Amino acid sequence: MSYKLPNLGNNPSSTAAGTTPGSFAKKSHIAPGVEGRWTFASPDTPGMPEPSSKTAWDFLPDGWTTEIVGQASSSIPGEIVFRQSDETFRKVTFPADFQPITQLESARLGIVTPEMKRVAEREPHLTAEQVRDEVASGRMVIPANRVHLEHQLDPMCIGRASKTKVNANMGASPVSSGTHEEVEKLKWAEKWGADTVMDLSTGGDLDECRQAIIENSRVPIGTVPIYSMIIGRKLYDLNMDIILDSLRHQAAQGVDYFTIHAGVLQEHLQYVKDRLIGIVSRGGSLLAKWMIDHGEQNPMYTGWEQICDVMREYDVTFSIGDGLRPGGLSDATDHAQLAELSTLGELTERAWRKGVQVMIEGPGHVPFDQIEYNMKLERQLCHGAPFYVLGPLVTDIFPGYDHITSCIGATSAAYHGASMLCYVTPKEHLGLPKKDDVKQGCIAYKIAAHSADVALGIPGTRDRDDELTKARAALNWEKHFELSFDPDTARAYHDEDLDVDTDFCAMCGHDWCSVRISKEIVEFASGKDEIYKWDRAKVSEALSEEQKEILEKRGVLSPDEIHKLASKTKKAVGATDGKASCHSDYTDSVTAQQIQNAEIVELKVE
Repeated sequence: MSYKLPNLGNNPSSTAAGTTPGSFAKKSHIAPGVEGRWTFASPDTPGMPEPSSKTAWDFLPDGWTTEIVGQASSSIPGEIVFRQSDETFRKVTFPADFQPITQLESARLGIVTPEMKRVAEREPHLTAEQVRDEVASGRMVIPANRVHLEHQLDPMCIGRASKTKVNANMGASPVSSGTHEEVEKLKWAEKWGADTVMDLSTGGDLDECRQAIIENSRVPIGTVPIYSMIIGRKLYDLNMDIILDSLRHQAAQGVDYFTIHAGVLQEHLQYVKDRLIGIVSRGGSLLAKWMIDHGEQNPMYTGWEQICDVMREYDVTFSIGDGLRPGGLSDATDHAQLAELSTLGELTERAWRKGVQVMIEGPGHVPFDQIEYNMKLERQLCHGAPFYVLGPLVTDIFPGYDHITSCIGATSAAYHGASMLCYVTPKEHLGLPKKDDVKQGCIAYKIAAHSADVALGIPGTRDRDDELTKARAALNWEKHFELSFDPDTARAYHDEDLDVDTDFCAMCGHDWCSVRISKEIVEFASGKDEIYKWDRAKVSEALSEEQKEILEKRGVLSPDEIHKLASKTKKAVGATDGKASCHSDYTDSVTAQQIQNAEIVELKVE
């Protein structure tokens, strides 16, 4: 042999099916504490930051201690010894009157909660004890508000030891959608594989919409509470009482995780002034303006421990927001972004001391070559807390296709360290997503997440791919479609050209079909699997109305159709020909402002 393979990680196939040697990722080592920091990790390009040598065990509350001991001993009040998943014993001492509330606190006491057991059922490569140990280390979170558990929530986890998760954003705005439509989009997102959903509503009845989403969702729900904090009041009037009251109200409704932009500090703002696009985070920009107006530090930062106390009461998970994330490739990996990330590491430590679960939010626009560094710097600065990233987009010049530009970056991000990917839809940067946009975003990100899981060698993640490969090799079309993620679309595309399930593929035809030819070569096993073999063709059922609609929508809209879509609100905003009159480059600023005031509920941010 004239070549040498690199060190191999786990095989993503349960049976090591096929002939591929396996994953080129690092071999996983699921273990409690710092020993598990390399679990499902990509090999490091030279110069990448090393993982942190600390975990949540290093940031216990005052009055707590822990150590690894030789064997179990009888417990006394304020002391417990439990067996970890690697068969070692951990002793934890704590105040005798302490009662655990959060998943993190239970894990620290060796307790396997019902939610941890459910997570293990959904992650077959993990035991419930391994889930507990990952939560205790801070590398995994289980976003499960105690109130939401009383509704339809099916507990799940986010972390490097588990499969990569996908979040779908939605929410009503002052000019688009409402409660009924958002609940419909929630169910649609669940159907197409969203693992969590964020309600980013800024218009309509926010309380009603949030409550309806929580009561109808099987997946965890996240929010950005600052949006509600400033509805109906001036931004200048925001104070700690309003912040805590708003958080307590949403926690009592059942929100599972909060995005809190506490890492944007006064001293960071000087680094933003030369950016091409400044601050693109709504929460980050609002708090930056508050700090400038008041000449004071970010109240979310100074009041962090009070915020932790509210979240602990309901076991709400932190999704610590990146308010200074880059809004374009030109501003990625800059001083502002990384200074904030360092602060997020400090906030992680402070939250862990309070017993609150933490994940970290990451950037949305990053050149492809910088993604690995961003993922691995977070792994170091935030001690392995799960990283939740938006995209990232790897180019900025394809509006309308940003579900594609971003899922390219998302695949790389997940391979190099991200635990959850926030989807981007075709409407990103252009408007709020509709139902089909939600589907396209979810599918693009399921592709990214699944591709990364296979590459990381997470056990069993390639099994369905292998089954579909065997069905394809056997030219068993029915099984081929059944195993696909979106069977209706796959069947519709096939039946557009062939309404018979043939013994050759529609792309090549009979004489040129390499799959058919391989089946006929005696020496090959290809296509001869007994489970998938079939030797007769049959006429396919006629296309359903939904399938016909899929085909009709396929392709590119004509310029005339795009124009009609773009112009559909011109009557409402006083347009006659061309651009709507609310755009100040087509009319004077006074008229433009009058039209906007009449049509849009203005958000006061003086």
